[in-house]
Amino acid sequence: MAKKTSTATKIGGGFLLLLLIVAMAGFGVEGFGTSARSIGKVGDRDISTNEYARALQEELRALTQQMGQPVTFQQAQLFGLDREVLQQMVMRATLDDEATSRGISVGDGTVQREILGITAFQGLDGSFDRDSYRFALQSAGLSESEFEEQLRADAARGILQAAVVSGASAPAAQRDLILEFAGERRDFTVLTLGRFDLDAPVPEPTETDLARFHEDNIDRFTLPAGKRLQYAHLTPAMLLDTLDIDEQALRDEYERRAGEFRRPERRLVERLVFRDEASAADARARLDAGEASFEALVAERGLELEDTDMGDVTAADLGAAGAQVFALDGAGVTGPHATSLGPALFRVNAILPAQETTFEEARAQLRDELGADMAARILAQQLDDYEDLLAGGGDVADLVAETEMQGGVIDWREGDRDGIAAHAEFREAARRVQAGDFPEIELLDNGGLFAIELIDELPATPQPLDDVRAAVARAWEEAEIAARLERQADALRNRLAQGEGFDDLGFAPARFEGLVRTDFLPDLPRDLVALAFELEPRASATLPDGAQVHVIVLEAVAGPDRNDPDVIRLDNVIAQQLEQSIAQDVFAYYVSALQNETAFRLNQSVIDAVHAQFQ
Repeated sequence: MAKKTSTATKIGGGFLLLLLIVAMAGFGVEGFGTSARSIGKVGDRDISTNEYARALQEELRALTQQMGQPVTFQQAQLFGLDREVLQQMVMRATLDDEATSRGISVGDGTVQREILGITAFQGLDGSFDRDSYRFALQSAGLSESEFEEQLRADAARGILQAAVVSGASAPAAQRDLILEFAGERRDFTVLTLGRFDLDAPVPEPTETDLARFHEDNIDRFTLPAGKRLQYAHLTPAMLLDTLDIDEQALRDEYERRAGEFRRPERRLVERLVFRDEASAADARARLDAGEASFEALVAERGLELEDTDMGDVTAADLGAAGAQVFALDGAGVTGPHATSLGPALFRVNAILPAQETTFEEARAQLRDELGADMAARILAQQLDDYEDLLAGGGDVADLVAETEMQGGVIDWREGDRDGIAAHAEFREAARRVQAGDFPEIELLDNGGLFAIELIDELPATPQPLDDVRAAVARAWEEAEIAARLERQADALRNRLAQGEGFDDLGFAPARFEGLVRTDFLPDLPRDLVALAFELEPRASATLPDGAQVHVIVLEAVAGPDRNDPDVIRLDNVIAQQLEQSIAQDVFAYYVSALQNETAFRLNQSVIDAVHAQFQ
């Protein structure tokens, strides 16, 4: 009985959450432009017009989120959304009618507990807030009595469903069969043969070999369909040579970034702080006498070496201790010195000499950077002029003729990344452009601008052998190696079948033990494990893998280890999934039988009136 109550609570809670989400959509009865309160009736149960409209709105919102773009009601109807919602409403009404006829209901105390547990109705202190409750229901167009009746109906449906599925259990034979399949273990060996295992080296291909391979595999040497595009573009880099950048501006930028171009001497330093001078002095004495290392002193303080690491610092970063630390000629320890944290020993691990980049050395970099910023601003200012030219009937050729934009023609196919096609924005525009599209100014990620027009569609084009000779030769060699390896593998399998072992044949294969169907092997094809589970014991098979081939021999088969915690968990998961599946089927059959036995009618004119409000 406890199990039934728990299930009912969960099911009721699911309907409740759905109801709340739908209710927050903010639809009220007044918004549907019809005085009809019902779109139909199942048995003695009315299907509320208001509930149907709210359910439609919520499903439409969910579909919009799923598609990632606004979806109109007409589009949603093409997906059958209205029919699905109507079926759900009829099903709920059928269950409500059945629950009423069987006298299934819940008391006021249950409804009260459900309401008090809804966070949307709680105040800042977590307790029930009457004002929040009234406001939420008012926004949803519901009265308190209507909402509470819906809660009561949800709970009753939950009780009815729990009663129907309470007897569902996983058949032991089916459960055991699935566990035997999923938990079966296999031991097998795998020998991988590659080009270095060939009996003889692969000869150079003849012209006839290449021509035949090229013809037989022409799809591998065919350019994909593409587009011939005319384009105009302009980037900040293309404007650099036309810009006059003031010398003083360059010097001002150099001084502003002096910290970048003039870097003082730095040192890699570790600092170990002590509680008092006596402790620090004692540690230094032990260090000098060789009685303790710096690492040992750090450990005695309960620290890790990284806790003392200060990174690369300047003399100014070390405050009063800076002069003494930077007085060291190389790596070593100095101190104790006073710090804001207490007396400390400092260990220098490396010296990073001062670095200075003169203005003349930095001048080209500064000019490029300032010029790029200036050019980007110029392009942004000219963007409207370019767009106005196109809006006035101009095309890409006009952009090239009348502005600073430079033009060209490119035969672009998917995968091309040369020239202007190196820009992802251009490739995306090339995919979209269609015949008759008006050119538009689009932005590049480097601050540049471009526009394209489609000249012609390019069909898929086979490439002549002379244009792809090197690629054909490589592919022929790989195919030849694979074919020869497969022949060797077949001969090897025949000898294994006659009783010889890998050791007798001079091979040392990899051995795998206790693998289940879901395991995978690093550096080996995923299909290899699946192949192992298709073999009979001592049987073998080959699996081609590019220019290599794998020979697999099944050594042993064992059932699942029922004492293994992982197998026990798997058994429990199988049982739960079987029970859930059976419960769903039982409930579906039950609802179907109810609907066949229960009279219902729908008012299509009211349904159409609700749909009209979504147009």
